[in-house]
Amino acid sequence: MADFGAPRELSELQKKRTEYRPQLPPCLQGNTVRVEFGDSTTTADTSSAHAIIRAFPCTFGQPLAHFLRATTLAPEAQTIHLPHPIRVGVVFSGRQSPGGHNVIWGLHDALKKHNPGSVLLGFLGGSEGMFAKKILEITDEVLASYKNQGGYDLIGRSVDQIRTTEQVNATIATCNDLKLDGLVIIGGATSNSDAAQLAETFAECNCSTKVVGVPVTFYGDLKNQFVETNVGFDTVCKVNSQQISNICTDALSAGKYYYFVRLMGRQASNVALECALQSHPNMLILGEEVALSKLTLFDITKQICDAVQARAVQDKYHGVILIPEGIVESIPEMYALLQEINGLHSNGIPAEKISLHLSPWASALFEFLPHFIRKELLLRPESDNSAQLSQIETEKLLAHLVEEEMEKRTKEGTYKGKKFNAVCHFFGYQARGSLPSKFDCDYGYVLGNICRHILAAGLNGYIATVTNLKNSVNHWKCGAAPFTAMLSVKKYTRGPGGIPVGKPAIHPASVDLRGKAYEVWREKAATLLLEDMYRNPGPLQFEGPGADRPTISLSVEDQDYMGRIKKLQQYIEQVRSIVKPGCSQDILKAALSCMASVTEVLTIMASPSFKSQSSH
Repeated sequence: MADFGAPRELSELQKKRTEYRPQLPPCLQGNTVRVEFGDSTTTADTSSAHAIIRAFPCTFGQPLAHFLRATTLAPEAQTIHLPHPIRVGVVFSGRQSPGGHNVIWGLHDALKKHNPGSVLLGFLGGSEGMFAKKILEITDEVLASYKNQGGYDLIGRSVDQIRTTEQVNATIATCNDLKLDGLVIIGGATSNSDAAQLAETFAECNCSTKVVGVPVTFYGDLKNQFVETNVGFDTVCKVNSQQISNICTDALSAGKYYYFVRLMGRQASNVALECALQSHPNMLILGEEVALSKLTLFDITKQICDAVQARAVQDKYHGVILIPEGIVESIPEMYALLQEINGLHSNGIPAEKISLHLSPWASALFEFLPHFIRKELLLRPESDNSAQLSQIETEKLLAHLVEEEMEKRTKEGTYKGKKFNAVCHFFGYQARGSLPSKFDCDYGYVLGNICRHILAAGLNGYIATVTNLKNSVNHWKCGAAPFTAMLSVKKYTRGPGGIPVGKPAIHPASVDLRGKAYEVWREKAATLLLEDMYRNPGPLQFEGPGADRPTISLSVEDQDYMGRIKKLQQYIEQVRSIVKPGCSQDILKAALSCMASVTEVLTIMASPSFKSQSSH
């Protein structure tokens, strides 16, 4: 068994890091917990609202919470006084992500600052340790060698779910037996979806423990109007970008290799896009583009071969191509094959016999693929029934197909350049155990502090949020948003009248092909394809130039949703103060005219038919 919480033997660099204390935004400084509540929330997916209300009757419609500094003028804000100590449990429920330890550190400091008698208990070995009541009390001594460090080895992690009836009942029993006032769940979209259901169940059975979520996942896919980015994404992208940039320099120096680099990213290609923006490879193949255009393996192979041929005309026989690991599920025929294999697994067919039970078309595709890919496709699915994408070497598959096609073109005489040579890499685990960036250290620590504020306000079923993240820490805005405002129900994609299926969940956010980050890439893509404009951001910096620079994706987007909601509320209050009984007819007419127009436009935009049209 792992020696959880044991002191680490730190290098001089790591020791230096433990001395850094993250800054807190003004609203979290001091001992006062001051909160202002907004209007009740709904859900962005109006077509799913009925299903979500039915599934979450106790926690649906809760208001947004904004935490304010003690001196902020806000007549309706509440000041929370909790003189008695509280007991809180914390669990790592997702894959390890740089900065996760700082969430625990921030939560611990906030609890002790408000009452030294408060207790923070870490569940050892993730959710399985929580079910079994395996705990470690988090103290200053325990935290000493984990501050601003990577990994999850302070308390560890296990399976990424709290879902079955047995698991939920075990969690309730643990919280009751340990007399927990709060349970903080640290993880990504799946973990926070489970936290949402747990909060609802706790409310239904009158369990006094409040459930709070924290958005921590290096995939960067727990993103919506409330959550701008996730703890870990900044670090992983910066570490991977330096590795990619080093490869770009090697490609340029050797002049004879094409490097195929596969990056972490399951349903979403957020990591691949950010790394491309930072390092400027020659090609980026996004799963979202492939899915939208329904590109086949042949289409993708042809795209790469055409690029190789175009570069050969300029006497360039090298290049760097980025691929997200989830691309294999974006290719229509590969996705259908994986679904068929998954179904056979579910029916108890042994892996070595599955190829004999495939349908004719699936069997033909399976036999066409190289032997190493066949073996990887037959691996048993993950606990959530998805394919083991990290084990499927898509970069090698594409390199193999491109090599075959280039040899074919050479024999046909349509390609007269030098022989195509490929080198493949998978950057899957090198970055997720990295020392966290300064941004992730600050972000994780601040989110941990917010969890204490959420619990002080007596809120259940909320996720800690920070907006305005692209600016310095003293301009960050802290709050909390209900899980239910982030839920939606997956639909069949054929036709605008898609039928809702499955349970409400926080679904991973894919790359927005109409977003500003993608637009920045598209503006450069054609030039980068032929020109070697490689960019090296350098190693991860904790001090000096670049230490405080956020990801490019975060920098270019305008995502301060909570801030804009608050601004809108201020405008509405101004209208109320101007248009009062006794005001002039002209003011009343102008207000009625403007408000009628605004209402009409917003009603149309909020209709399901408008959303369906705008999504195509």
